[in-house]
Amino acid sequence: MIVTNCSFKKVVKHHGVSFLEKKQKSLTVNISNKNDIIDILGTPSTTSKFDNDVWIYIERKQTQSRLRNLGQMKIYKNDILVLEIDNYGLLKKKDFYDMKDMNNIKIVKNTTSTTVSKNSFIYNFMSSMRQKINDPLGVRAKKREQISQR
Repeated sequence: MIVTNCSFKKVVKHHGVSFLEKKQKSLTVNISNKNDIIDILGTPSTTSKFDNDVWIYIERKQTQSRLRNLGQMKIYKNDILVLEIDNYGLLKKKDFYDMKDMNNIKIVKNTTSTTVSKNSFIYNFMSSMRQKINDPLGVRAKKREQISQR
């Protein structure tokens, strides 16, 4: 029996900058500037602005796992490059993380209790806003008042 539609090559889904680990080695701290970074890596995946600019580049590769896992996608490469750029446009700090550097995040299962009591300012304010949204002209309040007078 010949199977024509099956392929023995694994399907790879790629997201982000290709060959990030290799490309980041050509960046040097206090020498490379924003233009050099954009020429080598392209535009960043994410940026943020604190005291200095922080540019984040991501490379992620997924492939289908074995047949026993029903073809679920499995991450086999997950690299992150964090670049900190000063006000003059020079690279000040470079951090590279791969899958070995990343830790599993433990999620706390405890829940916080609500602190809004029925007599709190926030509760009263939100109740009045809800009432105004539901009855903007005050028609319902007038009908209730007429019924209570009878």
